[in-house]
Amino acid sequence: MHLNEEIQRLQARIKALRREESRGDAWVTVGIARHKNRPRTRDYIRLLIDGFEELKGDRLRADDPAIVGGLGWFEGRAVLVVGHQKGRDLTEQTQVNFGMARPEGYRKAQRLFALAERYRLPVLTFVDTPGAYPGVAAEEGGQARAIAETMLAMARLTVPTVAVIIGEGGSGGALALAVADRVLMQENAVYSVISAEGCAAILWRDAAFAPQAAEALRPSASELLRLGVIERIVAEPRMGAHHNVAVAAARLREVVSETLAELDALDPEERKALRRERFHGLGSYSEGIGAMALSPVPLLSNANISPSGLP
Repeated sequence: MHLNEEIQRLQARIKALRREESRGDAWVTVGIARHKNRPRTRDYIRLLIDGFEELKGDRLRADDPAIVGGLGWFEGRAVLVVGHQKGRDLTEQTQVNFGMARPEGYRKAQRLFALAERYRLPVLTFVDTPGAYPGVAAEEGGQARAIAETMLAMARLTVPTVAVIIGEGGSGGALALAVADRVLMQENAVYSVISAEGCAAILWRDAAFAPQAAEALRPSASELLRLGVIERIVAEPRMGAHHNVAVAAARLREVVSETLAELDALDPEERKALRRERFHGLGSYSEGIGAMALSPVPLLSNANISPSGLP
């Protein structure tokens, strides 16, 4: 009885099956993050924030329903909440522009950040957007500047700031609300510089290669924690937050409460300086022969993402 040989053979087979099972995990996670029943910002506000009072408008042009914000109470303390809002059915999605904010939405966020600073209120943001609205009207309205100024406004805050990626965190539209002291991420959320479809359209001129692009982008919470982009992963119910919204909210409440307590222990100016260091410390620069690389996000090369038969 050569049991040792049989055990080794079975262990090798198990490892092979696990590798096979892991292929496409990133694309599966993207699907869960985009699920139509996944909890949205308003759902978490309803479950986590008491006495929420919504504030609208950018005091310049209009109100943008793609970003919701206002005042309320979290665990007995006053807080300011800002987040992207996605819809579920087509009617609601159209009303909130599929969660893609326009310049007035980001200007509204800036106004609310200033309010939090004035009254010394902690800021809690929920990130859930495929990206900022890329339409001509938004560009003419100063979309890039609005995003940049929102990031700057958040970076200058001296109050505690916590950002939570609750669904799809895409591009600068997501980063505008994520320049925080601590960036948390739900287990099945995604966070990347571009959508998988957008990446595939650029690299292969075919969005059908989105699964390969997702694998290369590594947008999952476990990868981003390893790379230092986020500080903590918030566990979800099995198969995703939409299977038990109450449990997902309870777990988020616990982690946010612990994070705020940790930030309260820091001096405001120290907190601001540490936030600056955190974002300045992301990635590294190196020079090779005829090549430059930025890490932790690797260069996309034919060797690791090109589909068979394509250059």
